[in-house]
Order: sequence, then C-alpha cells, then structure tokens
Amino acid sequence: MTHRRIGPASLVRLLGAWRGEKTGPAYRQLADALRLLILDGRLPLDVVLPGERELAQALEVSRTTVTAALARLRDDGFLDRRQGAGAKTRLPAGPGDRGSTPLMLGPMSEGILDMAAAAPPASDVVHQAFAAALSALPAHLPNHGYLPVGLPVLREVIAQRYTRRGLPTSPEQILVTNGAQHALALMLRVACGPGDRVVIDHPTYPHAIDAIQRASCRPAPVGLPGEGWDVEGVAAALRQSAPRLAYFIGDFHNPTGRFMSLEARATIVAAAQAARTTVIFDETMMDLSLDGPVTHYGFDEPDEGLVRLGSMGKSFWGGLRLGWIRADVATIQAIAVRRVSLDLGTPVLEQLACAHLLADDEPALAARRVLLRERRDVLYGLVREKLPDWKVSLPPGGLSLWAELPAPVSNTLAATSERFGVRLAAGPRFGVDGAFERFMRLPFTMAPDDLAEVVDRLAMAYARLRPGAVSSRGALGAMV
Repeated sequence: MTHRRIGPASLVRLLGAWRGEKTGPAYRQLADALRLLILDGRLPLDVVLPGERELAQALEVSRTTVTAALARLRDDGFLDRRQGAGAKTRLPAGPGDRGSTPLMLGPMSEGILDMAAAAPPASDVVHQAFAAALSALPAHLPNHGYLPVGLPVLREVIAQRYTRRGLPTSPEQILVTNGAQHALALMLRVACGPGDRVVIDHPTYPHAIDAIQRASCRPAPVGLPGEGWDVEGVAAALRQSAPRLAYFIGDFHNPTGRFMSLEARATIVAAAQAARTTVIFDETMMDLSLDGPVTHYGFDEPDEGLVRLGSMGKSFWGGLRLGWIRADVATIQAIAVRRVSLDLGTPVLEQLACAHLLADDEPALAARRVLLRERRDVLYGLVREKLPDWKVSLPPGGLSLWAELPAPVSNTLAATSERFGVRLAAGPRFGVDGAFERFMRLPFTMAPDDLAEVVDRLAMAYARLRPGAVSSRGALGAMV
C-alpha cells in the first residue's frame, strides 16, 4: 500500500518556530514539536516523513540532530520505521476513540447545559414561515407529493440566492435534501465506493467524518496550520491519495470559525481538477459572518467537479431539517436517480416554509448575526477571564470558539464537566485517530447568562482534574 508523504517544505511550515527559548538540546525540542503536531492532528497518522538528510537541510540543523529527534519519537511510539520505507507517523496506543456527540433523544435532563451541539434556537421568523406554508399547502395537495429533486418554487428561490451572490445558477442545478448531512451522504453514495479516500480538513465537522466512515470510505485528513489552510498540503494529498471526493468547510469552519480565502479556494479547486477529484464546499455556516458582510463568490469555477452544500439549520433552525446540493445538471440528475432508492424527497410543508424564509432572508439573518456576535464576545471574554491558561481566538464567524488546552485532557474534562451539569463535545470528536485531545469546542449559541454559568461550571470541573496535570509546564511533557 502506498502511504502519503509530506515534503520537507510543508513539514518546516507546520513546525514553525520550533526552536524557541526553551532549555534543552535541539534534538529534544524538535522531537517535542513533531510529537505535538502528531497529537494535534496537524500531522496525520500514516504519513511518511522526509529523509533525515533532506529534513536536516530544510531545518538548517545537523543530520545528527534530526537522527536523534526521530529516534526519540520512535522510542516513544510516535514513529514507525521500516527498513527502506521511511519514518511513518503513528500513536503509541494506536488510533484513539473519537467518541460520539451526546445528542439527546428526548428532553434535556434538568439542570444540564448542553454545549455539545453548536446550534442556536429558532429564529423569530420560523413560526411565521410555517403559518405561510400552511396557507400555501392546499395548492399542492392534489399532487402525489413525491419530489426527489425538490419543490420547483424552492429550487428557484435557492438558485436566485446563488445568483444574487455572484454565482449564476439555474433551478436545474439545485436538489433539495433533508439537511446538509443528508446531502453529503447522497454525494458519497453517488461518487464513492468502499475503500475510496476522501480528503478532509482536520479538524472538521464530526458528522462528516461519521458519514464518510459509514460509507466505508477512508478520511484522508490534512491538518489546519496556525492560520488559514495548508493549500500545498491539500494539493499533495490530492496527488498522492487519488481521492474521489474532497470535503472542506471554507465558510466559518466548524469548529475553528476560520474563513478560507478565495485565492485558497481557487488553488484547491484547480489541484482537484488536475487530480480528477470532486470538491465539496460545505456552506452551512456561510450566512454567519460576524465581523463583516457575507463574502460573495469570486473565482472562476469549473463547469463540473465542484459541489456546494447549503442548509437552513444554522441560519434559521436545526429543526427545519432542510438543505440542498448545488452542482452541474448531470450530477444533480445522477443524485436524483440514486436517491429514490433511499427516500422520495423532502416534506412539502418544510419546503414551502423555507421558500418563504429565503425569499426575503436578509433582515432575519442580520438580526441573527447581531445576536451571535454579542454571544461570541461574551463567551470569549469569560474564557479569557476565568480560564486564563486556555488559548482562544476571536473567530470572524460561525458558532463556536476552538479552545486550546495546556495538556491533552479533553475527553477527561468532558466527562468531568458532565458531573457539573455541562455537556461538551471533546476535541477528538472533530478528528480521526485520536487527534485534538488538547482542544475543546465551545459554542456561543446560548444566552449570555447561560454562557456565564457554563464557564463557571467548566472552571470548577477543570480545577477538579488531577492536581498539576494542566497547570505546570512540566506536566505537558509528561502527559504527551
């Protein structure tokens, strides 16, 4: 089996300023930096590192330093080296357990504050939309109601929405789904087979990983750097993995909230075209720009090979369970043919309600952004004040903060927080192979008073962890 490789320039870029003011020999600092990249998922598992000589040249250190660093990582179980095959990344105990998102099947237990789902409550206009939909429903009752591609009026409204934002679209390029998750599952069904690879950014939306794995496909993660996207790493993964699909959340990424530049998108799409890989951009967060206007489409798009997923869930209400696929007409037709073996379409009443909402959506979305901006700023300030050794940045949009902890205790903290009445989705839920134990997603979808209560309880839970495990600098080295 051919393993993915990372070039020396890409690895140097991921390492950044690895040789700092810390005491200790250079080989130990290099080993610690590489170990952290593996633990954080920025350097995926089963990736072959550059040879010692070329890595030493790229890092401008002696080969002896590189040799000693890699030997230390092998001894600690973070590298697997086979004769003639190079050093391959791994974890000492093998791939970790991602766990599951603890969504409740019934009402939330009394006193529990649910931070596991990054989903705001319904917008005020949702009830009005359903009232309008009920009034419009009688006109559709004489028909059979089976609509595998969607209600014509809704497809038209969605197409007009893309066109207004700079991407000319016809209704024939739209297929209505039961949410963006359903849309991704349909794309996997049409485009992939068992064992096929799907390139993803890492971390990413946990249910996307679930969908890929349920389709018997293999996620091929490309770690997110400190800022933006590793465009060269994505291009290398596309060349080396021969993936059928690549899935990215470029608009206020879940969980980090970052935004992919138009230049990065164009470069990724061009690389995917060269690799004959279909790119999926998940745009479910697109409306939630909190520090500026919603960015319109702005690069030349191919006629085929680029698919966009949209959803009502984050913009209006998750309970609507309605999304869509925008693609070329041939792809839409192929999806519709395959879909009828699974379901015969999205409920008509919900489609009528969403057509009403999207026909004049900007006032409701503007109010939504004001509310979320306030809650983001409140949560950011509370974390900075009451959990000062956590690293958080202010995302330009989306629904959550991505907090970096001083030590890999995310799963332990999630379990402890449950006893304090806070339900969280731990960092490894957003990655593969046990990555992101040093991270925690913190949605800012609750009211400010509830967010204050969450942070108070979280600070108490954090303080109950093993003394010294998360506060001393020496503990991090011991725990990793």
